[in-house]
Amino acid sequence: MNSSGPIKKNIVLTICYLYVLLFVYAAISKLLDFESFKVQIGQSPMLSIYADWISPVVIVIELFIALMLLNQRTKITALFFSLGLMTMFTAYIFILLHYSSFVPCSCGGVLEKMSWNTHLIFNIVFVLLAALAIILDAKQANDNTNRNRKCRIIKAIFGTIAVCIVMVVILFLSSEKVMYYDNPFIRRYPQHAAEFKKKINLGYNSFYIAGESAGRIYLANYDYPSYLQSYNALLSDKKEEKILMDPKKIPFKMITTKIQSPYFYLTDGSVPIVLRGDLKNWKVDKELKGSPYFTIAEPLDSTTVAVRSNSSKNMQNILGVFDQYTVPKAKFNRTLLQKQVDGIFDTDGVLLYSDISEKIAYVHRYRNEFIIADKKGGLIRRSHTIDTISNVKMKVSKLKEGKRYAMSTPSYVVNENAALSGNLLFINSKVKGRYESEKLWETCFIIDVYDIERNAYVLSFPVFHTASKQLRSIAVNGKYLYAVIGTDLVLYELKSKLFNKLK
Repeated sequence: MNSSGPIKKNIVLTICYLYVLLFVYAAISKLLDFESFKVQIGQSPMLSIYADWISPVVIVIELFIALMLLNQRTKITALFFSLGLMTMFTAYIFILLHYSSFVPCSCGGVLEKMSWNTHLIFNIVFVLLAALAIILDAKQANDNTNRNRKCRIIKAIFGTIAVCIVMVVILFLSSEKVMYYDNPFIRRYPQHAAEFKKKINLGYNSFYIAGESAGRIYLANYDYPSYLQSYNALLSDKKEEKILMDPKKIPFKMITTKIQSPYFYLTDGSVPIVLRGDLKNWKVDKELKGSPYFTIAEPLDSTTVAVRSNSSKNMQNILGVFDQYTVPKAKFNRTLLQKQVDGIFDTDGVLLYSDISEKIAYVHRYRNEFIIADKKGGLIRRSHTIDTISNVKMKVSKLKEGKRYAMSTPSYVVNENAALSGNLLFINSKVKGRYESEKLWETCFIIDVYDIERNAYVLSFPVFHTASKQLRSIAVNGKYLYAVIGTDLVLYELKSKLFNKLK
């Protein structure tokens, strides 16, 4: 008596029940916390752009296959569906681990406790089980009388696996393109992209980051502009510096200090004046004469400063470059800043420069736009942040017969702070993206990173609130991000592999 038939039948039945248990459990876990599941799909590198429809579809497919596995007539078809679905899950995890820019959180339930490598092995085992069940079911159905059909079954197994892998690869490539270049406002949060390292209490809320030089980060103080603090990269070595100058000789109103190695600069656009000194002795030894009036200044080199000024005709903001050795000394590109409401408040923003990439960046505060220009103030490109706020949301009123302007409605801030390091632009966004939790926004500042060379969005990461919820300034020096939050100086280490690739 041949007992192999019942044994094979029991093995197939056991595999079917295992799949039913797996799919029903996975589907119910997703249904019980559907919003979290949708957020997890939204954070996936390959599935985020399809999260709206793929999250319910996956649940329906899992339950549908489970029902088919319980029906003798549809069992073999259901096993092929199971094989295909588990192959897609396996290929998805393999690409995440080896080719994706980041690895998101795992799915819900008990499976969430697994690491991605364990999850990969788990899925491979279930792929093999499905293939085994199909082969055993074919053998008992044919009783070794139709070898051609067995060959077709094996070919169908490998064909199903190959087709599903190709589908996942196509999904990955298409999703990467959309996320980087046509982002539908879905942020990518890699695990541990930026890791908190240290916090120092500065004692005052008037500090701001002035710049960096020779691996040290410098903090200036609006209330005491002659005094600076500097720290090494890990904030373990503090030094205090005093700038040697006589402020009584110059009618300063608001001095801003900038560090651009090997010099420091003191600027006040209301005077206007730009002073320069050597970092070795902290003594002011040169005035860059002929400066125009300005509202923001960003040193480019020893004789050149990028400035934002106001047009003498209509007071609108304009960007230009001041060089004391050219004629004229200040050259403005009046087409860089584009008016939407009044040309003053609506074009407010942050002016930045990177001596590594030798590019100027201007990040608009009230719209999803930033400008990249060369050292001469020539436009390279206009780019957009991934949020959808392209039009400024404010109203401006004219006062004193048009000589003064004031906001008549509250402004809607889009980009609060920014920093430029090499080809990476770090922007503190104030706009919540799709599939993001309220808890994240209640406890963190969100930093979006853009590659200005490729004109692409890269990733996002949170910087947690301290005792304060006011992020005053940020700077990036090598693999470290520094943030002044209220009275605290906070250090984060940038750990994502993307930072090393792109910088």
